[in-house]
Amino acid sequence: MIQLLIVDDEAHVVDRLHATINWASLGIEQVFKAYSGKEALELLEQFSIDIVLTDIQMPGISGLQLIAEINRRWQKTKCILLSGYSDFNYAKEAILQGTEDYLLKPVTEQDLLAAVGRVMEKLRDEWQEVFSKQRLSYTVKENLPLLRGNLLSDLLQGRKLTEQTLRDKMQMLELPDFHEQPCVLMMIRLESDFLEYDMSRLSLMEYAISKMVEELFAENFDSWHTKDAHDYLIFVMKKKSLTADQEDSAWLERTASVLQSAVNNYLKGKISILLSSWGQFPNDITTLYNASLSAFRKQIGSEHELLIRLGDEFVHPELSALQRLYEPPTLNHLLEAARWEDTIDKLTLIFDEMGTKFSESQEHLLEVYFSIASAFAYIAHKNGRPLHQLIGGDYDRMTEGIPFRTVNQLREWTIRSLHRMREDMDQERKDSRVTLINDIRSFIEQHLAGDVSLQSIADHVYLHPVYVSKIYKLETGDNLSDYVNRVRMDKAAYLLKRDQGKIYEIATQLGYQRPHSFNHAFKKHYGMTPQEYRDQYS
Repeated sequence: MIQLLIVDDEAHVVDRLHATINWASLGIEQVFKAYSGKEALELLEQFSIDIVLTDIQMPGISGLQLIAEINRRWQKTKCILLSGYSDFNYAKEAILQGTEDYLLKPVTEQDLLAAVGRVMEKLRDEWQEVFSKQRLSYTVKENLPLLRGNLLSDLLQGRKLTEQTLRDKMQMLELPDFHEQPCVLMMIRLESDFLEYDMSRLSLMEYAISKMVEELFAENFDSWHTKDAHDYLIFVMKKKSLTADQEDSAWLERTASVLQSAVNNYLKGKISILLSSWGQFPNDITTLYNASLSAFRKQIGSEHELLIRLGDEFVHPELSALQRLYEPPTLNHLLEAARWEDTIDKLTLIFDEMGTKFSESQEHLLEVYFSIASAFAYIAHKNGRPLHQLIGGDYDRMTEGIPFRTVNQLREWTIRSLHRMREDMDQERKDSRVTLINDIRSFIEQHLAGDVSLQSIADHVYLHPVYVSKIYKLETGDNLSDYVNRVRMDKAAYLLKRDQGKIYEIATQLGYQRPHSFNHAFKKHYGMTPQEYRDQYS
């Protein structure tokens, strides 16, 4: 999921390169546009840009100044200079600034794609170095990571230790001093191809991701991680300085997006990431963890490759109290994480144990029933819904005194109720996303002549742009930028057929700053110029 940014004060150059170059042939998913160095820096603040293609001579912040700032703040981002100036002094200074390549205008599509391809290969090589087999070896201090992870797992589950005991343990495990400092949790779920790996290979990938986190976040944050009962990687992170502010949250979010992109590109798998609100170590760790689990279930669910950050309000989840029934992960935890198939597997184990050991025990049957009914009511109420609305007539069985006499009766009721709850929650999520998609499309149609960038759309719906882009693609199968272009072209065709205004006026109505850019985009879409289209159809 490589992302590229084109920067030039000549808008028609940016628009032409954006619209006419076959970036997808290199595997570049998203191409951003900026018409000044200032605008480029704003985009770099918001998105995980891998490659920047910039002109040298621009008013305000020049291309060389932009590259210097990128090298200072975003060391993983690579830069290519594109300029009409052939003076060797520019090339020499560009090399000194760490530019990856230097191309002279006018550049051919072949040369440009070749240069970007070389930079992408260098990015791959650098990431390969980060998680090379030698650096991923388990032979160095093999037991130390396990002991660290176990201690963090205990804290996440609510185990209470005296301050001195915890300090002593952390010192013994060579951990940074987290005490009484602001911290945030980062929750990572491995998805897609990772799910097909055997345990040995999966452990290697988890180790690789932990090294990526260290590489990307070490500039500003200390981290400590473990793997929880849901197979999520949990990182507790605290800033190396003593304060945490809004700028730190934005940096965390952008860097998490870089991590997500790097895992996709270089480990060939997908991850979803959730960043918690801020809390204090160790008092708020359990609360942050439970709130993050709840948010993962509600806002990400079974979808893949999403990234969200929680607000500052804490969610205080309730805690919940046969062997299979109580061993982790519990039913509550599975339902909170929206792990529906794992929930069915857990129930199968519970009922198999009941059938084998306690088939004649009404007391054990009631114990299982009360636990399942409690878990169902718990998850329904956490979603703001009465249980009777979710499972319909099966709720009546819960009010009949002794509802079930056999294990099979309870099994059938449980599986049927679980399916109804899942269908309702999936539909609720789909309905909310349909509303979001309609709102996005309405905004685009009403603002074609103005700013319909991903950032402006995200601002309109009060969501992060990466989340908006992912949800739109998941729900529609289209990239949001493709939809914007299609709406523009449809409206352009309509106006050319029915409006006798000048073509440059139509271009302005559609948000193009120069007719030349409109002509390029229209011809690429329809195979003919706007004038040819008008002559043929009007």
